Formats: sequence, structure tokens, C-alpha cells
Amino acid sequence: MNEQQHRPSPAGELPDHVTQDAVVVVPGIMGSALYDTTTRKEVWGIGGISWLLRAWTTPSGLKPLAVTEDELAGKTGRIKATGLLKHSAWTPYLAGSEPYTDLVDTIGTSVAHPDAILEFAYDWRLPVAANGRLLADAARLHLTAWRRHPAHTEARRHRTDQREGRLVFVAHSMGGLVTRAALDPGYDGDLQTDTRGVITLGTPFQGSVKAAVILATGRGTPVPLPHRKLRAICATMPGLHDLLPQYRSLRAGDDVRHLTPGDVESIGGNAELTRAAARFHHGQKTIPLPGHRSVVGVNQPTWQNLTITGGTVTAHLDGARQNSDGTFIRDRHDRVRYFQVHGDGTVYKESAILTDIVTHLPLQHGDVARARTALDAVTEILRDDIHPGPPQGQAGCGLTAPDLVEAGHPWKLRLTGIDSLPGLTARLTDLSHPDHPTPPLPLTWEDGVATATATTPAPGLYRIEVHTPDGFDITQLVMSTEPGQTMAESEN
Repeated sequence: MNEQQHRPSPAGELPDHVTQDAVVVVPGIMGSALYDTTTRKEVWGIGGISWLLRAWTTPSGLKPLAVTEDELAGKTGRIKATGLLKHSAWTPYLAGSEPYTDLVDTIGTSVAHPDAILEFAYDWRLPVAANGRLLADAARLHLTAWRRHPAHTEARRHRTDQREGRLVFVAHSMGGLVTRAALDPGYDGDLQTDTRGVITLGTPFQGSVKAAVILATGRGTPVPLPHRKLRAICATMPGLHDLLPQYRSLRAGDDVRHLTPGDVESIGGNAELTRAAARFHHGQKTIPLPGHRSVVGVNQPTWQNLTITGGTVTAHLDGARQNSDGTFIRDRHDRVRYFQVHGDGTVYKESAILTDIVTHLPLQHGDVARARTALDAVTEILRDDIHPGPPQGQAGCGLTAPDLVEAGHPWKLRLTGIDSLPGLTARLTDLSHPDHPTPPLPLTWEDGVATATATTPAPGLYRIEVHTPDGFDITQLVMSTEPGQTMAESEN
């Protein structure tokens, strides 16, 4: 943290924009580093691209992340969360997790002292409800300690009515669900009153089709080893089941219905965990989020619906839209009509919105807590301003690219929502050497879509970086492996 950001003015007072509130940063799934207390080894969030490659492309990598029978029975403690993600990490289907360093540093410019910030790490494998209670306890202790801090007293002097500091939660992805669970008045009846605001960044309040796709990986069609490994980890993971779609997402004939526990079991998931997730979400609907502001990724092609055939899942980039009475919009032939709403590539737009106070940004899911435009929105909200953001569909572009490629083999990335190529650039950066300059990828038109062909020279983790003429940056992480390595057989 830059000390100059918190240095008092010559008059001995804090800058006017500094808040007296305490901030809690809640990461998303796979956004906390995890440590196995039995083997005394870090099992997730370790720095180093070589570790990521080994973890996802060798049969025994990441086995400690699998949820045990004892953990399903509530006997937790084997795995301990040690901190927020500090390094870029890659996950199949989810493409990548960016570190939270920039988010925490940005929040630091708006608080009275670094001690005002709590980085809440948690075991994202476990149920959201269990982590919500841990967050409620941690937030209560954090607020109590902050209100006794000398910087809190100093910050109150220049705020309206010199009010006492309250809590502001800044939550990414699953972290928004954990935050809502923490604010359940049935656990801490005063926590909502002590909360000034909740900022959610790409939170899937209604779930994500990607969760169902992950559970079905490897059933029906050959898929790369990393994707099969992710399914093996998630098959009995309560946290992943809590991310299943809670809206009518399953196409069945000329209808779209809710996923049932039997549906999830048929694709490789756990029926009982699906029931528990549905009960949990039903109870959460009545819990308000005080001062809620959503930062929502848009313009990215995003799965909205799915079909299941013989245990195989097919995901769709469009979804049914309901009328106010719950019926579906239909075409002139009385068939369900489907619409492409888009989203952040993981969470479709309508799943991430609870209120009308929304900032729409053309960002991928992994970048919605890191991109400068998102950090600017968080800053304005922390400083008591509402940042409306650009209107949906009027800025940026959509990015589609594979999440896993083979070194030396060409592949394509596609940019949607683009009318012209001048001023549009796309680069591929090797994160082993992030400071090495790379030339822009040549862009051409293919079937009316801006397209670039790229090749990774060696195995490793790479970042696609797209800059649009209107000033937006859209990024995605891509894992590159040795040719043929990712299709190796996994352990039974």
C-alpha cells in the first residue's frame, strides 16, 4: 500500500474522500488460497505457472481439493483458507482467476487506514451457507475492532453527522452469495443495520449454466484431462452445486423448466447437494442487501440455457424470456422464443442483477474485479457516489476464445459487437514474462466477425488483451500445454 495515499494533509486531516467505513473483500470461487493441515502443503493458489501446468495436466494433481465424506458430514478443518488469490490462476471452463491485489489496493485509496480492510478468505469447496456464517462472525469482529481504531475517529470528523463507521462488502462472484448468507438476520440480527452497502461484482444470484457443464464434463464425449479433473473435484463439492442455475434453464421439448436433483445426478452431480442448494437459495430470496450496487459484465457470449440428452449436456448462448405472469414469450408459431442476453462469459446478465442500481461493463468474469473500469466503479461507490456506468451494448466488445490450447498449434479468438477494425487491438501476453512487449495480433473479418489467429510458442499461462476504440480493455486467461498432454488418461 502506498503510504502517500493515507498521509494526512498539512492541516492534519484526512482527505475529504476518505470514508470512515470498514470494508470487507470477499473473493469468488477458487479465489482463496487453500492449505491442507494434514499434509502441511498448499493445495490451491500457489504462485508459479509451472505448478499450474502440473496441477491440471498430471493425474494426481489437485486430489486434495476433493471433498471427503467427513467434510460432507460437516467435519471441516482439514483445509484452511490462508488468504486471497495473489497470482493469476487458471481453471477449465472458468478460464482464469485474476489476483485481488489491484482491487484491495484500489480500496485502500478510499479508506482511512489499511486496517479498515478485511480480506476474507474462505474454503470455497464448502456450502455457501457455512461460509456465510464464518463471514458474519469475521465482519462483526472487524467492525468492532475498526470502531476502536484511532483512524476511525479521525475519519468521522469530516463526514456528515460524524456518524460511526459501518460495513461495506465488496464481493466478487460466489462472494456475493456468501455475503448475502452472512446478512441473514436469523444469525446476526444487527449485521444488516451495521452495513452501509454491498457491492457485488459478477455474482450469479440465479446461478450459472457453467456449473452444470462442469459437473457433466467427461460424460458422453471425450474432453481434455484438465476439464475431467475439474469435474472429479466438483462432483461432490457443495460450493459448486450452490452455483447451479436456479432459474428455468433446462430445455425440455417446447418448455423450459428448472433443473431437478435427478437431472443433476444424471449428468454426474450429487442429488442431495442439489436439493440442499435449492433449499438454500429459496431461503435467501427474502434477505435484502443494504445499499446494494451491482457491477455486471455484459456483451460477452454467455451460456443461458441447456439441454440434457443421455447424460450429456449441451449449453446454449440464448435463453427463454418470461412475461410478468411467468409465461414465456413465444413466436407467431406459438413456440418458445430464445434471446441472446449475453453476460460476462460465465454469468449471464440477468442472473447477476437484483436491483435497478447497476453498472454495466463489457468485461469477462475473471476480470470484473480487476479491470480499471470496474475498479473505478468500486471507488465511486465507496465514496458514496452512484456510478451508473455506460448503457448495456453501447461499449466494448465480446471476446470468445478457447480456455485450453496446445503449444505450437494455431487457434482463433473472435470479437463480437465490432463494426470496424481501426483502433481495435488484440495481444497475447506470456505471463511468465509479462513485461516483454508483444506485437498486436493481425485482425481480419471472418463471416462478419473480427477474428485473429494466435499461437502460443511454449506451454504456460497467457493473457489475451483486447483494447477497443472506445477505451475498454477485455481480457481472458488461456492455458497452453504440450501437444497431446491434455488428453492423457486420468486416475480412476
